[in-house]
Amino acid sequence: MRKWLWLGIFALVLVWSAVHPKDQFTWFLEVAPALIGFVLIVMTYKKFPLTPLLYTLILIHMIILMVGGHYTYAEVPLFDWIKEVFHQSRNNYDKVGHFAQGFMPAILAREILLRKHIVTASKAWLNYIVLSIILAFSAFYELIEWWVALASGDEAVAFLGTQGYVWDTQSDMMYALIGGIAALVFLSRLHDRQLKKFL
Repeated sequence: MRKWLWLGIFALVLVWSAVHPKDQFTWFLEVAPALIGFVLIVMTYKKFPLTPLLYTLILIHMIILMVGGHYTYAEVPLFDWIKEVFHQSRNNYDKVGHFAQGFMPAILAREILLRKHIVTASKAWLNYIVLSIILAFSAFYELIEWWVALASGDEAVAFLGTQGYVWDTQSDMMYALIGGIAALVFLSRLHDRQLKKFL
């Protein structure tokens, strides 16, 4: 039942996201990671099923990507409203995306490291390695954004979403790190309980 609910939500948001997006090219770039993630989940579902917590986090992250793809990260309406109300200089929905880029992958990395018995020495080493993975992934994603911008020129402006903020790349990585730390602090115990059936 839970599987069909997950698939139903994913399909509904994907279809909504794909109907008249702000920019078709940006939609494809932003939604591609969610589509790749979906394929990987389908391919590994029987051989390496994940915890319910991780499936939920992956779905939430996919929804964030699809909303950003539909509107572009710089023009999500709710965050335009927040920008006006709090007198911010930019639409900060991309920071939600980069926070999620640390939050969800932290639990994914943690699950793989524990279930494959890659890190067994201590929780401190586990947390250190998880956060190192988060920062490496975040930096690699920034490189992908740069390569796409070089390859596609002006068409990638909405994908980059810098909105003129000179420290956008560095702050994106900081938000991913904060997301990873938050996931470890707030979800490790719940994750440990759900992992018991796999360990």
